[in-house]
Amino acid sequence: MTFRDASPDDVAVIEAMLGRPLAGRCAVVVRRAGSPVVIENEPHLRDGTPMPTLYWLVDPALHEAVSRLESEGGVHRFEEMVDPAALAACHDDYARRRDARVVRRDLVAPSGGVGGTRTGVKCLHAHLANTLVGHADPVGAIVAGLVDVEGCVNVDVVAALDCGSNSTRLLIANAAGALHRDSRITRLSEGVDATGALTDPALARSFAVLEDYRRVMDDYAVTRGLLVATSAVRDAVNGAAFIEGARSRVGVDAAILSGTQEAAFSFAGATADLAASPLPTLVLDVGGGSSELALETDGGLVSFSMQLGCVRVTERALGAGVVTATSDAAARAMIAAEIERAFAAEPAFARAVGAVRVIGLAGTVATLAQLDAHLAVYDRDVVHHRVLTRECVREWRERLAGETPEERMAHPGMVRGREDVLAAGLYVIEAVMERFDVSEILSSESDILDGIVASLLD
Repeated sequence: MTFRDASPDDVAVIEAMLGRPLAGRCAVVVRRAGSPVVIENEPHLRDGTPMPTLYWLVDPALHEAVSRLESEGGVHRFEEMVDPAALAACHDDYARRRDARVVRRDLVAPSGGVGGTRTGVKCLHAHLANTLVGHADPVGAIVAGLVDVEGCVNVDVVAALDCGSNSTRLLIANAAGALHRDSRITRLSEGVDATGALTDPALARSFAVLEDYRRVMDDYAVTRGLLVATSAVRDAVNGAAFIEGARSRVGVDAAILSGTQEAAFSFAGATADLAASPLPTLVLDVGGGSSELALETDGGLVSFSMQLGCVRVTERALGAGVVTATSDAAARAMIAAEIERAFAAEPAFARAVGAVRVIGLAGTVATLAQLDAHLAVYDRDVVHHRVLTRECVREWRERLAGETPEERMAHPGMVRGREDVLAAGLYVIEAVMERFDVSEILSSESDILDGIVASLLD
């Protein structure tokens, strides 16, 4: 299942609005004063009929206003007003999102774009619903400007941006959930250990991605957001200058997080959709420059930022190529010393040994999950909450350690840009699992970005 089912009370309200029983499952994705405005349909009705319309406008006042526009020839008029390429891209994006939500793969799949059409404009209601959920829709944007949307719904679209040591990432979301995710390898921390400063090439790569992200944010009509930077920027003498440059490019608030703040956001994001457990939860966020440990206790959250990341361990000890006995020993010693420093600083970690649930975050863990699943094309539903055993971590760590970066790229699931540093990240994961005496780790694709979004929307 790829969406939340509407509650019985919501179903009753929706059916009263439509004047008929619902033929399929749905979820409420936009509300007005608690009442449903837009619902998301499962791509198949209960009888197996394909349902091409992903988002359905159920608010009576908006539905009537849009119907008047259609009766006045709005369908053809608006189609002539928009760029054909933008409209085609809108249909393609809509179809991809709907297809990703298909649960019943044994049935004939729904086809077409917005409202089920392959080209042009078919239904203004469907385009407005697409816009209200927060997606870029040139027709929906015109309709939204001609009906009293602001008086009907509160569409608050926020963005979270994470400038990490190895990758720069973006999450755009509204109260209904994630609208757009993107991650790009920028290696911001390259050379920081050696020089103490962010290098010009690393800055250029990161700023170029942030400029692209600003354009994406404009497409989704982002109202506000927060950009955060972590280990690499914390450690760099020119970190403050980077933050100012980043802020000017994305046009939202920007901040350098402390290790404690980073751990808190990561823990909030990682645990938001977890089932309850009798064991306390430990979140391990393996970054490029640092790795955060965050443990829930009776007294709240305790955390520690270890100076261990896949890039830092690679540059300081392991090396990017085939691992030798010397580099193996150096990496193990570096990691063990830092883990012991964490245990000395936070006594709660020792009390959790052998009795904790571990959740793993970020690119190292996600790439391991893809490798374990032999996943040539990323599928969030496969990676998210995938159980990874200590044996799995060890096997992949040993396999990659004996290969060159080029050879590692042959494995289905390897992410380009991680082939030279992933082995180091696996050394960190394995050592943490051994120190806490756990046999498995749960991969989570909800992380610091989700925690930041939740704080913005709250």
